[in-house]
Amino acid sequence: MKEQETFYPIGALDQFLPQIGRTVNWREWEIAVFRTSDGGVYALENRSPHPKGGPLAEGIVSGHYLYDPLHDWKIDLTTGLVQLPDQGQVLTFPAKVEGDQVYLAAPAIQTV
Repeated sequence: MKEQETFYPIGALDQFLPQIGRTVNWREWEIAVFRTSDGGVYALENRSPHPKGGPLAEGIVSGHYLYDPLHDWKIDLTTGLVQLPDQGQVLTFPAKVEGDQVYLAAPAIQTV
């Protein structure tokens, strides 16, 4: 049985401009939050999976993909998966909009 997620407010929807990333410090994470042109809100850890790292919040959003600003890797905003020919994954956070507020929940981190 899946544990129910608890969402926490991180700001008003109008603080998250369409197709422009915004950095939010929440708990122990630095998170890049993106609002797509269709109104979706997505949250990723603000750290590129590229071996040289770098922030993601300044990346370019196109549809439901983010282009890493330093390495031009294409990252799926819904899953955090880097698209071929590159590979890797970014930690994603459940995000939602209710009324005029944006909310985040802690990521589901799998341990082996």
